Amino acid sequence: MLTIKNLDVEIANKHVIHDLDLEVKAGEVHAIMGLNGTGKSTLLKAIAGSYETKCKGSMLYFGKEILSLNANERAVEGIFMSFQNPIEIPGVNTIYFLRTAVNEQRLARGEEALSSPDFMKQLQEKMSFLEIDKAILQRSLNVGFSGGEKKKSEILQMMMLSPKLILLDEIDSGLDIDALKSVAKGINALRDNKTSFIIITHYNRLLEYVQPDYVHILNDGKICKSAGASLAKELEEKGYEDVLSSS
Repeated sequence: MLTIKNLDVEIANKHVIHDLDLEVKAGEVHAIMGLNGTGKSTLLKAIAGSYETKCKGSMLYFGKEILSLNANERAVEGIFMSFQNPIEIPGVNTIYFLRTAVNEQRLARGEEALSSPDFMKQLQEKMSFLEIDKAILQRSLNVGFSGGEKKKSEILQMMMLSPKLILLDEIDSGLDIDALKSVAKGINALRDNKTSFIIITHYNRLLEYVQPDYVHILNDGKICKSAGASLAKELEEKGYEDVLSSS
């Protein structure tokens, strides 16, 4: 699905990612861990096509070079990113935002827009699944939302859009155990042999609910160690210094 080779990324005139290689196959879940400031969020922004990033190298998505595509074009191709700190959009209620996003993507792919009844049926099913209060739909997007509400809203967007490559930037940060389980439930609901995830997290607790196929340690803009799910537990027990010194 995604093949990255020799990727270099600058953000805010700072060289953050250095000669990075990564391959993600369809159906895989990759977790990326690392200390603050090592380039984790920058990597996801580069994959999503953020205007903040300047990239060199190669990034093939289903065999197609996408570095020249902007964020909107990559979204239409099926790349979704959940933000670490979702922005607030006053005056745009959540239901309008969701319906617009879903139908604009459908139209861009040559599909018919969902009718109001069909959209509401899908939306209500997914909100019930995630245990989200319906009152959120009439509130401005993320305005006054708690941390848990913001992260659940991101997962709801993900489920409504049904992307192929899902990038989650610390989706578990600041969540209590109930919200964490709800977020993990939404992630696992979309896991199949056609959908892939790249998840940034600092903690093993999310990965206890969402079992990754691979865990990568990003250090100084490079992936310096990769292993299975046990690597996250090892990091939690020993810390980065001990794990990296033994590699």
